[in-house]
Amino acid sequence: MTVWDRPEPPTRPVPLDRERIVAAAVALADEGGLEAVSLRKVAARLNAGPMRLYGYISTKQELFDLMVDEVYAEILPEEQPGDWREALSALAHRTRRAALRHEWLADLLGGRPTLGPNGLAVAETTLAALDGIADVDTGMRAVETLSAYFTGAIRREIANLRAERATGLSKRDWQHASGPHVTRMLATGRFPALAKAVYDGTDVDAEASFATGLDWVLDAVAAKLTRP
Repeated sequence: MTVWDRPEPPTRPVPLDRERIVAAAVALADEGGLEAVSLRKVAARLNAGPMRLYGYISTKQELFDLMVDEVYAEILPEEQPGDWREALSALAHRTRRAALRHEWLADLLGGRPTLGPNGLAVAETTLAALDGIADVDTGMRAVETLSAYFTGAIRREIANLRAERATGLSKRDWQHASGPHVTRMLATGRFPALAKAVYDGTDVDAEASFATGLDWVLDAVAAKLTRP
C-alpha cells in the first residue's frame, strides 16, 4: 500500500498529521537541504516522538515523495493555459521558480514520476494541452524532452548558487579569480574555439539563459507537431 492510500492513525494529544509532518520537513529542507531532513529531526520540530511518525510515513523516501508533491502544488497553474506552448512554457518556468524557493527540489527532479495528487494534476494539465494536437506518443516525447531540458538547466543553476555560498565568491568574483589561469591557457593557441567564446561571446544571466534555451526546445517541439 502506498503512502497515498494508507490511512492515518488516530489523533493523539500532540496534534500530528501528514500535512504537519510535510510542512516541517519542507521547512527543514529549505533551511539546510535534504541532508537536514530525517524523521528524528522532523519529530523534534513537531515536539513529537520519532516513533509516532512511523504511523504516517514508513521511510525517508516516502517523506521525500510527500515533500515533492507539496511543492508541485506551487507548480500547478491556477487555470488551464491557452495553448500547448503556453502550457509547456508555464511548466518549465513554474518549476524553476519553485526550485529557486526550495533548492532541494533540484536534487529530486528527473526520477520516477511523482504519484501524489499535485504531481498527477500537473501531468494531467500538461498532457491535456497537447491532446488533439499530437498523438499520445509524440505528446509524451515532447513532455519528456522539455522535462530533460529544464531539469538539467535548473540543476546547473542551483549548483552555481551552492558554489557561490560554499566559496563566498560570486560568479563575477570567481571569473576574476580564475582569469589569469584561463588567459594563460587560451594564449597557448590550443583552444581557439573556446577563446572565441570567452572573448566574443555574450554573458547572460541564468534567467535569460533558461528562457532562451526553453524557446529553442519549444521551437523543436513545434516542428515535430506541425509535421504531416
